[in-house]
Amino acid sequence: MTLKAGNATVDITPEIPMFLVGYPHIERISEGVHDPLSANALYLENQGGSLLMIAVDLLFLDAATCGDIRGKIAGETGLKTENIMISCTHTHSGPVTTDMLAFRNDPVVPETDPVYLEKLKERISAAGIKAVNNAKPAEIATASATVTGVGRNRHDPEGPRDPEAGIIVVRDAAVKTIKAISLIYCMHPTVLHEDSKLVSSDFPNYAREYLRSRFGGDITILYHTGPEGNLSPRYDVKGQTFAEAERLGKLLGSYVAAKIALLADADFASDPAISAGCRTVSPVRRKLPAVRAAQKNLKFHEAEFARLKSENAGHGPVRTAECAVFGAEETLFLARCAEDGTLDAVLAQYAEIEIQVLRIGGIYIAAFPGEMFVEYSLQLKKESPEKAFAICLANGEMQGYIVTANASGYEADNSLFMPETGNLMVKTAVELISENERS
Repeated sequence: MTLKAGNATVDITPEIPMFLVGYPHIERISEGVHDPLSANALYLENQGGSLLMIAVDLLFLDAATCGDIRGKIAGETGLKTENIMISCTHTHSGPVTTDMLAFRNDPVVPETDPVYLEKLKERISAAGIKAVNNAKPAEIATASATVTGVGRNRHDPEGPRDPEAGIIVVRDAAVKTIKAISLIYCMHPTVLHEDSKLVSSDFPNYAREYLRSRFGGDITILYHTGPEGNLSPRYDVKGQTFAEAERLGKLLGSYVAAKIALLADADFASDPAISAGCRTVSPVRRKLPAVRAAQKNLKFHEAEFARLKSENAGHGPVRTAECAVFGAEETLFLARCAEDGTLDAVLAQYAEIEIQVLRIGGIYIAAFPGEMFVEYSLQLKKESPEKAFAICLANGEMQGYIVTANASGYEADNSLFMPETGNLMVKTAVELISENERS
């Protein structure tokens, strides 16, 4: 058989000023558009298998919204919903699209705009349907690039990170021109901070622009965010500006482009295995501290933040301490929610979560919901029997971070699930990969 591939890009930029979500306690109403937000789709079909990947420039999408979109695409194309994956780039300069419990503790964050959400679902669905409908004979190559200088562990600059960016290149079988590039990279897109009031996808926009400048202005580029919960550009930026977003985005793009330029005709396959599968697991709920203990924790972090500011400790440590205050505030709020029953009602929606695995030739992609620590990307790569990459914020979210056992501070204080959950998610993905290899 011959591989068929289709691709599409659809604009999902809000048409009116909207709240830009991503930084606590800061009221940011968009004053314009720096770069449009988009939904980018890639469809692959071969040997009776098929899959559809969509990357969207948003902070979060919940499982229900993703389910509506996947259902719409499935109904229009005949694809199975489990063969459709939707991930968020996690830009902090886009609109609210999920009513997170944490947002209830922030008086400036509005509820999701139902009008925009309906338009959003239609547009993302349209991207997926278009990609399926325009599929043509294609060839595909996979590679990876080692990336440095774009960011690192935001708690410890020398701490764990995943420098390996996954690359998928699809080209037309007849004329050999590139149709689409799919990029997987573990890094928070947070060069732009709360002082920016322009809609933007942050540095991923510039990475995509760079790749288009090298390989074609009309190609579709999917940017998938890998586990990045404890990673950010914090220790690599010279300022929170678009110039810095451009510098880091182009740097990432240049690493990826260099690898693509090395691909030879022999690296492209016309008959790769294509498949998808999923399994549900039950996450392990976090036991929250009592309200009094949470109040004590907040006072500690407030004092530490004040101390570091007074000592001019530098942007990285000060910002980390400030985020720890945000996290401690959130733990106190969650502790109160646990006491009054609010938390139980929210977590009932997460009794089961979906773990999805996609196979593209000789590589596997594990698609995880939630915002995971980078250690889980490294764990997947170590334990998988075949080459694998992880994508997080896929097909839903998990009301915060999936942290490791030794985590503390902002992310741990925001988490609603125990670290065992992350291990279970990786274990399930590895099992799906192993089962696929045996079949």
